Amino acid sequence: MPLTSAKTKYEHVVLDEKGVPIIAGTNMKVIEIVLEKTAYGWSPEELHFQHLYLTLGQIYSALAYYWDHRDVLDRDIEQRLAFVNQIRKITEQTPLAARLKSKGLI
Repeated sequence: MPLTSAKTKYEHVVLDEKGVPIIAGTNMKVIEIVLEKTAYGWSPEELHFQHLYLTLGQIYSALAYYWDHRDVLDRDIEQRLAFVNQIRKITEQTPLAARLKSKGLI
């Protein structure tokens, strides 16, 4: 079954079949670029260095898409984080994590 995508007004950004913005021709979500920029403080050039298969044009287009749709994407980030935190609460601690915690390493 081929994946479908919808064009946006951003040259390098398309919406996948679920409406998630991704960089055209890749499986890289716009939100992943944004999270890396936020978490690591990476510039577009550093993002390009970390993802050599992306062009600077693709990266800048993804960042432009984010800034133009910031409220929606920030809500998506918050929902994803809440989901991860919910899973962490109901998931048992692994034996490795328990040992590290008992030694005060985490």
